[in-house]
Amino acid sequence: MFEVNRRQAFGLFGGAAALSMTGGWRVAEAATPKDTLILLNEMGPNSLDTMLPAANDQARMVAWSVYDRLVTHGTKTMPNGATGYDASVFKPELAESWEVLDGGKTMIFKLRQDATFHDGSPVTAEDVKWSFDRAIAAGGFPAVQMSAGSLVSPDQFTAVDTHTFKITFEKANKLSLPDLAVPVPCIVNKKLVMQHVTDADPWGLEWTQRNDAGGGGFTVQSWKPGDQLVLTRFDDWKSGPLPEIKRVVFRQIASPGTRRALLEKGDVDLSVGLPPKDYAELAAAGKLKVIGTPVQGDLLFIDMNVQMKPFDNPKVREAIAYAIPYEQIMETALYQRGLPMFGADPAPETYPPTWPTPSPFKTDLDKAKALLAEAGLAEGFETTLSFDLSQATTREPIALLVQESLGKIGVKITIEKVPGANWFANMASKKMPFVIAEFYPWLDYPEYHFFWTYHGGNNSVFNTCNYVNPALDALIETARFTTDEAEYKATLSKMVGTVMADVPRIPLAQLFGDVAMQPNIENYVYWFHQHIDYRTIKKA
Repeated sequence: MFEVNRRQAFGLFGGAAALSMTGGWRVAEAATPKDTLILLNEMGPNSLDTMLPAANDQARMVAWSVYDRLVTHGTKTMPNGATGYDASVFKPELAESWEVLDGGKTMIFKLRQDATFHDGSPVTAEDVKWSFDRAIAAGGFPAVQMSAGSLVSPDQFTAVDTHTFKITFEKANKLSLPDLAVPVPCIVNKKLVMQHVTDADPWGLEWTQRNDAGGGGFTVQSWKPGDQLVLTRFDDWKSGPLPEIKRVVFRQIASPGTRRALLEKGDVDLSVGLPPKDYAELAAAGKLKVIGTPVQGDLLFIDMNVQMKPFDNPKVREAIAYAIPYEQIMETALYQRGLPMFGADPAPETYPPTWPTPSPFKTDLDKAKALLAEAGLAEGFETTLSFDLSQATTREPIALLVQESLGKIGVKITIEKVPGANWFANMASKKMPFVIAEFYPWLDYPEYHFFWTYHGGNNSVFNTCNYVNPALDALIETARFTTDEAEYKATLSKMVGTVMADVPRIPLAQLFGDVAMQPNIENYVYWFHQHIDYRTIKKA
C-alpha cells in the first residue's frame, strides 16, 4: 500500500520543473582543498545535541553527521533527475540486520560488532536502549518525534545481549521503522555521557550541548556558536562507506549577499539558505550547479490562531484566505521556487488522499470584504503578523505583501519579526495570532504531517493555528494505524476536506529545497531533512 502512496506523493510534482540544473557548466579552479568542504548558511547550530529542548534545526544537521542511527534509507534517481533518498527502501547503518515479527509488534536489531564511538569505546545494545530512553525523557520535539513511530516508553526497549536490541509495540505502526531513520533516535555514548550527569541533569544534556558523544561518520573538531563548526572524518567509522571528504567547515554568515559573493568567487564550495531570487539568478547564469527539489510534503502557509479573536470565527478565516495575494507571493517573494498550493478550481467535493493539496482559495477582495461583513467586521480589525527573522529573505516580503493586501479590506497588520533563536519558543507559546510558517515532514505520509501540525492532542509546537478538533484527531489516528488501503485513502480525503473547510491554515506553496554549489561538487544527495550529507559528497 505504501509504495503506491509514495508514487502518489511524487505525482504532485512529477511533471514540474522541479530541478534547476543549468547546462554548460565549466569546472572552475576551486580555491578549497580537495578533501575539505566549505559551506555557508545564515543559521548554524545552537547545540551539538539535538535532544536539547531549545535545539534548532541545524542541531539536526549535527546529529546526522556526528551520530549514527540503527537504519538509514537507500537512494534513487528522482523524477527530476536529482539523486535523493528513497523513502521506501531501508538499509543498515549501526544495525547490520533486523527482523520485524508479530505483524509489526516486535523489531529485533543485530548491531555491528566492530562499531565504536569516537573515543574508541565499543557501541553496545545498552547504549542504544539508553539513547532511546533519553530521547523520550528529553520531552518536547524529540519525544513527540519518537511518538510518531509509537516509541513512547522505556519499557518497549530491551538490550537482549551486547549486540541485540529489541523494540516491542502494543500495536503495529507503519511509521515505526521510518521513524528510526530520522536524526532524533541517534545513538549516544552512554559511558562517556554518564561521567558528566548531575542530579539536576540526569541525561547529561548540558555537557552534550557543547561536546561530541557520537560514533558517526564525522567528529566535532571545534565549534564557535554563531560563527563556525568544523567537523573531521572519523576514520574508524564502520556504518557506511568511508567519506571522501576529510574536513567540513560550516560557516555562519548572516548576509545572503556575502554568501552569494563568496560562492561566485569560488572561495566556498556550497551555499544553502540563499534567497529564492539568488537561486533563480544563479541557475540562469549557468556558472554554478543549482539544484532545486520539491521538499517532500512541504507546505509554506499562513496560520490563524483559532483560539484568539477574531480568528475564532470561521467567516473571518475564510475572508483572510480570499485576501491573500497568492500570485504576487509566488512571483516577487518566492521567484517561483516552489509549487503553488492554491487556486484549485472548482473546490472538489472529495479531496485527493494526498498532502499538500492545493486549496480552493484565490485572491478575491470583494468576496473577502463580504465575508468580513457577514462576520460583523465590515470595518475590519487589527492584528499582528509574526514571522521567523532567520527566514526573512522570503518571510518579510510575504508579510509586506499580506499587509498591503489585507489593508484593502480594512485589516490593519503590524508585522512582528521574531529572532530565530526565539522562534520555537514563540511557536510553543501559542500566543501569536497570525503567523507565516512552514512545515516539511521528515516522514512523507499525510497523516504524519497532520499529526505534527493539526493534531489537538499532542500540543505540537508546529500547530501554530492552535487547532483543536477531536473529530480530526480521531481521523489522524485511524490513518496512522489502519492496514486497510481503502479505509486509509478515504480517511485521508476526509482529513484534507476538514481543514479546507475550517481554514485554520492558508496554504501558499510547496517550496523547493535549493542548494548552489561549485561545478566540481559531486554526489550531492537530497535528504528529507534538507541538510547536506557530508558522507557522500566528493570533489571531481
